[in-house]
Amino acid sequence: MSRDAQLEKVRSADGFIAALDQSGGSTPKALGLYGVQENEYSGDAEMFDKVHEMRTRIITSPSFSGNRILAAILFEMTMDRQILGKATADYLWDEKQVVPVLKVDKGLADEADDVQIMKPMPDLGSLLDRANAAHIFGTKMRSLILRSNESGIKAIVDQQFEVGAQILAAGLVPIIEPEVDINSESKADAEDILKARLIEQLDALPEGQQVMLKLTLPSKDNLYRDCIDHAKILRVVALSGGYSREDANTRLAKNQGMIASFSRALSEGLSAQQSADEFDATLDTSIAAIFEASRT
Repeated sequence: MSRDAQLEKVRSADGFIAALDQSGGSTPKALGLYGVQENEYSGDAEMFDKVHEMRTRIITSPSFSGNRILAAILFEMTMDRQILGKATADYLWDEKQVVPVLKVDKGLADEADDVQIMKPMPDLGSLLDRANAAHIFGTKMRSLILRSNESGIKAIVDQQFEVGAQILAAGLVPIIEPEVDINSESKADAEDILKARLIEQLDALPEGQQVMLKLTLPSKDNLYRDCIDHAKILRVVALSGGYSREDANTRLAKNQGMIASFSRALSEGLSAQQSADEFDATLDTSIAAIFEASRT
């Protein structure tokens, strides 16, 4: 694995990040959208077998490759599994030239101050050790902002950068994801507060360190331009957040320098019942549209 090659790809290449990191709570919904119903598996073990089959089908598709996809975000159990007899992260980079990233958060805490910070991660150190051993490039962790609230948003950003420092110290690149709920009645105000807090934390990062940001598509076009241009930023990516792929792509194209990191919008239209040709064609259409929207 050439870390320098991966770093340069993430920093400068055209493309987007595929988010393949649905975890326990969101997996049944993801499988349902894919056409695998809950009566087709029994218990978590079979459920995760089914979702790994889905992810394997996506990753091994001829449509899924590093000429349009920069990186893929993996669930911990996906990192621990294999694709066609090869560890998932190694398969992604060696066979597809796609940079492997790992979701490390353990879900959201209960709402307080109009936000949900991340649950404690007492085992993060050992997980980062495993990630390094598995040739993972970076990490992703998600918090959720429900409404405009200065203290809540500050708590979100402070926690994200505090954990981010631990990830940087382990030699990995953190993707900091303070999602703003697209249905929030105060979304635009929350995004203004979030941007200010992000800039403060970016300014305070030690020289030579860089992070990535994964942000909700903003209500004001190009709101995050100052983040994109910041010396401490490797890349700013957008989550689809519940927007349809068409809507998400339209919004993304209005934000120069921001690229996609879509999950549900990427797999929209894919079905377990499709033939290989139908599946690949549907995925190709999806990837092509997201790639074009990420090139603005």
